[in-house]
Parts: sequence; structure tokens; C-alpha cells
Amino acid sequence: MRRKILGTSDLDVSQICLGTMTFGNQTPQGDAHRQIDMALAAGINFLDTAEMYPVNPVRAETVGRTEEVIGNWIAATGRRDEIVLATKIVGENDGYRRDGRGIFADTMVEAVEDSLRRLRTDVIDLYQLHWPNRGSYHFRKHWSYAPGTMPRQEVEANMVEVLEAMGRLRAEGKVRHFGLSNETAWGTSEWLRLARAAGAPPMVSIQNEYSLLCRLFDTDLAELSLYEQVDLLAYSPLAAGLLTGKYRGGAVPAGSRMSLVPNLGGRAVPRAHAAVEAYAALAQQHGIDLTHLALAFCQTRPFMGAVIIGATTAEQLAHDLAGIDLTLSDEVQGEIAGIHRAHPLPF
Repeated sequence: MRRKILGTSDLDVSQICLGTMTFGNQTPQGDAHRQIDMALAAGINFLDTAEMYPVNPVRAETVGRTEEVIGNWIAATGRRDEIVLATKIVGENDGYRRDGRGIFADTMVEAVEDSLRRLRTDVIDLYQLHWPNRGSYHFRKHWSYAPGTMPRQEVEANMVEVLEAMGRLRAEGKVRHFGLSNETAWGTSEWLRLARAAGAPPMVSIQNEYSLLCRLFDTDLAELSLYEQVDLLAYSPLAAGLLTGKYRGGAVPAGSRMSLVPNLGGRAVPRAHAAVEAYAALAQQHGIDLTHLALAFCQTRPFMGAVIIGATTAEQLAHDLAGIDLTLSDEVQGEIAGIHRAHPLPF
């Protein structure tokens, strides 16, 4: 398993990260614990979660359950020192956390304390801001994105307030490093600029969606990521299952995400299915499993910190893990570039 130091941090992470957003909902605790054991056995030392998990759907009565499942594994195994543990604070929400309030100094302190308790640990290795208070173009919102809805002075005052809270949390030994999620190039650059000015902890990573079908990161954010050493943690590298091929031909397997969320969060559209067919044909031509092709592609990107893989079942995880050492030839990468040109931004 390939590993690297994440951004400007001292976190030595596997370039595959185990995502956990189904733990405690679609994935019962026993299977979730098997997945963590399997990941460690495969050389994965990086786990990502969030206070709002599990999802599909997010419910007030279940938020935090995924962290509890992981905390129970830590308590039962005593293997906390073998994992790099990442979690997140939600931004503005529908009232299932802190009456819907977003990310401020007081909500961050409260959220960290709650996550530490549920995770049954003394420290969080990477604490991420799930999405900015000012809004985000992610989750298919880029089609109607309207930046600048909050005054700049208000945005920067909030950032400084949060950065100061981050400094206190790090000084208290409760969080080692901080990162972003669902951010923009401007937002990331502001977090870095203001952190330097305030002597606060810098953002070391950014967790945004990235896959063969979602390549919004490839231009301005890619350049920022490389020069500022803010590594990408890629979520949904299989495009919510589209790039496994399990939805080809109109199939909707029982218990799959599409059976719960029919449009896959805006991803399951005709253009996306057409792109999947093109990538599936390429994979077949070269004797490569489509899932493994999609995951290996993400690992070729120069800005990649880690690719987050999530599985509903241990069997699905085993299939993902079977291809984690695949290296794509220059020929295959060239053909991927051609398909990308023919099927840009399909959802």
C-alpha cells in the first residue's frame, strides 16, 4: 500500500482511505468492524467519518452513530494508534445539529468534544469543515452557483474566529491537524492566508468529490493544491456506484444506494450513464475491472492525498481492495483522456 505525508502535516497516511458513511445504517456494526479489520490488513491506516453520518438518509435520530460504531471498535480492539482518524463538523444544516447553526468558534468546540466522546479517543488526527457557511457549489449546485452571497467582511471575520478556535483546540491536544471539505479555490486560499496572518493552524487537506465522472478539481483547485500543499481527499471516486457498473442497463440492486436515493444525488442522468458505458468498454478492452480502473485513475492525479473508498458490505470492500495496487499504463491513461473530452462533466 502506497503511503504519503498528507499536505504540510506530519500524518503518514495510506493513499486509500476507508470511508464510513454507511456505518450504523446500511452497514451494521459487526460488518463495519470487519471492514476496519480488512482495511488494516490490506495496509490502509486512514479512516474518514463525520458527525452527521450515517447518510442515506441523514436523520436527527442517527447522526453521530457512525462515530459511535468506530469508537466501539477502538474500545474493543485497543488499536487506536494504528489508524489516522479523520472526522468533520457540519456546516449549516437542517436542524439535526446545534439547531442548524454552521461553523463558529463555539459550535466547533462543542462538535469536537462530542466527536471525541463518540469516537472514544483523546485526539482527532484530522478535523475537517464539512462545507463552508457561505455555501458551496458541490452536490450538483455548480449548475446554479451564485458566489458572493455573504459580505467578504463577514466571511473573513468568521474564518478568523474559527481559526482561533482551531489554534486553541490544537494547543489543548484535542486535534492534530485541520482540513476543508466541499470548498472552492478562493475559500481555500483565504483560509491559508488568514491562518498565516493569525499564526493559526493551516489547512492541510481538502475533501471534495472527484472521479472519472466528476473532475471539477482539475483546474484552479489542482494548481492551488499542488503549490500550497493542500492535498485532495477524493470522495465518491466510484460516483456513488455508477463506476462499479452495477447500475448498467437500468439495474437497481436491492439495498443499493440507488434503491434508497433514485437519482444518486443528481448523478444518475443519461449523460452519466453514457460516460459509464464508454469507460466500461475501455476497461473491458484492456481486461481491467471497471471499479479498479476508476480507483486507479484517481491515484494517478498529482494532487491526490488519498482516495476514499466506502462499501456497504465487507464483500464489496473486498472487491475494491483486490485492485488497489493496479497501475494504469500510459495507453490506458491516454484513452481515459479521450473519453473525458467526449463526456465532460456528465452530471
